[in-house]
Amino acid sequence: MLDRRKGLKLAAIASDMKNSVAEVLGKPVSELADRADQRTLALWAADCAERVLPRFEERHPEDHRPRRAIEALRTWAATGVFRMADVRKASLAAHAAASEAEGDDAVAAARAAGQAIATAHVPTHAIGAAAYAIKAAALHSDDPDDAIIKERDWQLQRLRRIANAPRG
Repeated sequence: MLDRRKGLKLAAIASDMKNSVAEVLGKPVSELADRADQRTLALWAADCAERVLPRFEERHPEDHRPRRAIEALRTWAATGVFRMADVRKASLAAHAAASEAEGDDAVAAARAAGQAIATAHVPTHAIGAAAYAIKAAALHSDDPDDAIIKERDWQLQRLRRIANAPRG
């Protein structure tokens, strides 16, 4: 997944995560459309993005847009209240923060937050959040290959825990 000449292959990471998520949840990602599945993916995406958020916040401590996007997603997951305008605004704000960020790891962390909030609209955005989180972890590491493996393993363990948690 890491090509030293061209950097991280986000598409390869996303494809791997898509297959892994389908394996963990027992059905293709394209079939994860009911409210319970979407909530599971939203909580997972929020956790993935929040785990790497320090990569952004260390460089941009006054910019709260990515954190607000994650908080908005958690609110949606808890309440089910959905306003497309709010989701779109939070996602665009996180992506704007990414565009303005310094440091590739900070950019990827902010993009993870922007993808995460979009999970409230389209469940498959959770894959993008996970992939950008893996990229942020790898870009922040002295051993990117090891960081990719560790972050991916953590993400899948977290998804299993969320998917197997009692719903209520």
